[in-house]
Amino acid sequence: MTERGRGAAVQTADQLSIGPSNLRWTGEALEIDIVERDTRLFNPIHRRVRGTVRVIPKAVNTVAFGLDPAARHRWHCLAPRAHVEVDMHQPDVSWKGDGYLDSNFGEESLEAGFRMWHWSRAHTRDGSVVNYEGLRRDGSSFASALRFDRHGSPEPAELPDVARLPNTLWQVQRRTRADEGQARVLDTWEDSPFYARSSFIAQLYGERVVGVQESLDLDRFTSPVVQFMLPFRMPRV
Repeated sequence: MTERGRGAAVQTADQLSIGPSNLRWTGEALEIDIVERDTRLFNPIHRRVRGTVRVIPKAVNTVAFGLDPAARHRWHCLAPRAHVEVDMHQPDVSWKGDGYLDSNFGEESLEAGFRMWHWSRAHTRDGSVVNYEGLRRDGSSFASALRFDRHGSPEPAELPDVARLPNTLWQVQRRTRADEGQARVLDTWEDSPFYARSSFIAQLYGERVVGVQESLDLDRFTSPVVQFMLPFRMPRV
């Protein structure tokens, strides 16, 4: 997405507009209208990207969690499980499937509070499992496992073993949690100098699952080299 100035963002109780794109809550779904241009590397012609994404929660969680003792950073798993409909006009592609919706918010920038984190989510027969761990800027660490039932209610769970995943092409370190520390990457969807998102297969609490995993390295994000590279991938207006 394009980075824009403060004046390009307009927020109300049930809508957020950022430039020509906007998100709105209809009462039953989050609808996202995308009006952007792609940012393919080494290609000066940025195609238009237009379409709508609908996120329809199958379960809703009302509880947010602090990621640091003072709760300066909070994470809210809004919909542990959702149905997602993607209808793009430019390019002409569409699909439907299972999804998830969460939010991070707080009183300072992420890089001010954290050095890195690893997050993963997997749908199970009866709900969803989310594992979240990381290293704060002050050197302390955090780790948690939450199991959400089919209604979205969270319950703390025993933290599974660390499952180390191979580094990405940019050498971002990845890890998740799994029974006996065994997990395998199926596909890497996003590979950048400081962030990676992948799908994986593992066994969690005795159940074979396919999940989504992300790793974020905020030390790398703040490096002058990465900051110089960012505008080439995220244009600024």
